[in-house]
Amino acid sequence: MPRKTKYQLSKTQLPEIKEAIRKDPRPEVRQRASAIHMLHLGYKPEEVGEQLMVSKPSIYNWHRRYREDNLDGLANQPKGRPKRKADEAYCQALEAALDQDPSELGYPFSVWSVERLRDHLERETGVKLSVSHLRVIMRQKGFVYRRPKHDLTDLQDPDAKAHARELIEELKKGSAKMTKSGSSLWMKPS
Repeated sequence: MPRKTKYQLSKTQLPEIKEAIRKDPRPEVRQRASAIHMLHLGYKPEEVGEQLMVSKPSIYNWHRRYREDNLDGLANQPKGRPKRKADEAYCQALEAALDQDPSELGYPFSVWSVERLRDHLERETGVKLSVSHLRVIMRQKGFVYRRPKHDLTDLQDPDAKAHARELIEELKKGSAKMTKSGSSLWMKPS
């Protein structure tokens, strides 16, 4: 069985509601305070809604909001989009992270993906964004994604690389005689 809602106001709430009906500068608060007062007087929510020409769910909603936040709960809520999560501090952290190699920050990878960057920024700033939202912010800030080029320079032997350069230079000069090699099908006779 559903619990019966208590519409009776306390001794401190009743004068507050009457004062709001008479003097509150916000018209929506005056109307909603009237609804709360009518409920207190014993009117049913359907009757109050009919008198004020609003729906019954609105009456329940106004009563709940009054119970939770008193008169402030009866005021209109701000409209529009909520405050931006990615504020200027978040954007600065984004730029700082993109200026650094991830391995310098202790990560076992050397390329930022959007997912990795989002996770890093969440740890740094405490703000969690979706991947698509982070992509939009990066596009707005002028960052573009380019595919990393695979580079094996860190795996190359510097001495062997220098020797190969010397051989290439000799071949370019034409001073070296071609030797038979079993590793190539193409040969130039000497």
